This record gives sequence, structure tokens and C-alpha cells, in this order.
Amino acid sequence: MKIERRQAEVSGVHIHYRVAGSGDPAVLIHGLSGSSRWWARNMGPLATKFQVFSVDLIGFGYSRGKHRFVLSEAADFLALWMQHIGITQAHVLGHSMGGYIAADLAANHPNRIDRLVLVDAAAVPFGRTYTQNILGLVHTSFRLPLSFWPILVTDALRAGPLTILSAAHELLTVNMTDRLRHIEAPTLIVWGELDTLIPVDIGYRLQASIPSSELVVLKRAGHNPMWDRPHEFNTLVLKFLTAPVALPLQ
Repeated sequence: MKIERRQAEVSGVHIHYRVAGSGDPAVLIHGLSGSSRWWARNMGPLATKFQVFSVDLIGFGYSRGKHRFVLSEAADFLALWMQHIGITQAHVLGHSMGGYIAADLAANHPNRIDRLVLVDAAAVPFGRTYTQNILGLVHTSFRLPLSFWPILVTDALRAGPLTILSAAHELLTVNMTDRLRHIEAPTLIVWGELDTLIPVDIGYRLQASIPSSELVVLKRAGHNPMWDRPHEFNTLVLKFLTAPVALPLQ
């Protein structure tokens, strides 16, 4: 499957994104310190049914401009980018911090969302201190596949410590719990069984808060199930996105 690299200028920011396939659009949003490359094992399979857009958020990957990344503004900016490149409505997938942004987009711009997939999403408060989150990061790093390390390190270096620390601070202090009930889109919540950074308990809280939602826990997957267990992840997501009735899956 051919993957094209494209760029669009939106409000003074050059947004880099990757595109593959044809059909109804599906937008993939990466997490903290990530980039569009975090979906490398998913774009091809998803593009057999959809036109898949994997975007670099402001300050991450190759997206740069006069604005810095602000978590509370990210969903609105993503809606502007979608409008700019001609996406009226899309399936939206968000991982970790990208899950927060995807849920925020679904709550504030429901007309933009067809179906929603939240992957180990940081969409409700963790109830952890900074020290506990650092320990969680360290523990998670030991579970990462060796194949993922080059992507993780280069993406983190490209984003830089100021962007990452600022985004991490926002992520630990924001709370959109009350707005989750406004999400109208059918929602699939996917969680890695072995996620020590954002435990699966958060997934159950999301399921309880989002009206039309279902939680699926992937065995032997950590914080990045789309990378850890790509075949199972892709099969699950394609089943959800192509089913005449979105839920239930099990």
C-alpha cells in the first residue's frame, strides 16, 4: 500500500500528515512524544477499506509553525485541519494523549465524527503524582519491543523536552470527564492488558462515561497495542468500522 507524505498550512502552521488508501476517511492521532509513524503497522491494513490520514500534531513529527502545542486547543485545531483538506466527517482513532484529543473532538465537534476509537486513551485523570507517572514511563519502557525504540527516541528528540514537558503537564491537569457523556459517536475503547502507564481501570471508567461505547482488552499488549499486537488490533478496528451496526463486538 503506497503511503504519501503531504503538508498543509493551517493558520500559520505547516501540518505534516501521511495518506494511504481510498474510501471514507479515517484520521489517526498519535500520543505524547509521538508522530504519525506510530501508526506504521496500521495504515496499510486500514487503508484496504478507508482513506487513512495519520497526522503529526503541532510541535511533533514534522509539524511546525508560529503556534506551539496547546492540549486544550488541539481538537479545535484538528477540526480546522480537517476542514482545510476537505474532510467533512471521519472515523477518528486516538492513542494515549491523542485519545484525549479525539474524545475532545467528538464531544465538541460531533458532526465531524462518524465512529470513534480510543486506544489506551488519557481522557480521564489518572489520579497519579508526577513521580508515579515517571515510574510508569520507566516500567513501560522495559516492555517496549526493540523495533519501536528507534521511532520513540527520534520522535522524542524531534519534539524536544519543552514541548513534551508542557504537553505532559497539561495532560496531568486537565479533566474532561463531564464532557464524555456528550460523545454521540459509537465508540470502541481498546486497551493493552499490560499497560502500566495508563492502567486498564481507566478504560473501564471511559466505558462507563461514554454512552455508546465498548471496551476490548488486548492480551499481551502494553501501552501501544496498535504496535504490540498489530494483527489483532487491525482486525478489531476494521470489524468495528465496517460493521453495519457498530456495537457490540463481543
